[in-house]
Amino acid sequence: MTRPKYFTPNEVAIHNTVDDLWVSFLGKVYNLTPLCEKYQGDVLLKPIVQAAGKDISHWFDRKTKDIRTNVDPQTGCVIPYAPNGRFVHIPPPYPDSSWANDFGRPWWKDDSYLVGILSKKTRNIKIINTLTSQEQVIEVCSEEIMTEILERYLKYNAHAASYTWKYDGRNLDMNQTLEENNIQDDDEDFYKLSMNDDTFLQSVQLYYNDDLTEA
Repeated sequence: MTRPKYFTPNEVAIHNTVDDLWVSFLGKVYNLTPLCEKYQGDVLLKPIVQAAGKDISHWFDRKTKDIRTNVDPQTGCVIPYAPNGRFVHIPPPYPDSSWANDFGRPWWKDDSYLVGILSKKTRNIKIINTLTSQEQVIEVCSEEIMTEILERYLKYNAHAASYTWKYDGRNLDMNQTLEENNIQDDDEDFYKLSMNDDTFLQSVQLYYNDDLTEA
């Protein structure tokens, strides 16, 4: 069974233009770039563009997973709640003959835009290459297993898979998370003590194996 792809809020945040637009809501991450291309120039795209790279869970009812609603004080009708302005696939508040509802599934219910899961808790981890003494602090998702963390680290060391990953002198299970490998998350303690967490971070050590993989 394929594992979902996890993203940090910082990873979502860099996709913040109309040409590369991601958002997160209700714990999932969506790439709305194709939607922006489809509705290019449409004024109803403006609230979505303004939310680029951000979490928009407050737009939705967590129980129904649909757009929140409120009662129009003038008509008494229940209408979608859009404080930043009506957006793509939201019907007009009043009957409008120009409203075309033949778009099928609204974008927030269309899993074709879904790219992964928003991490519930991210953490920083220090990775030390014992061969070169290189140290690298990277932000990871607490839900990620070690092989997925290795993939994040590849941009710093293309041969990372040719190293043995250890913590406190013991080999790590690459199919388990940091927590499952008994590498505790000390972020909250660091925060309470106002400590520089980069200095006192939990460190994973990489030990060189004989054969390097091809670059």
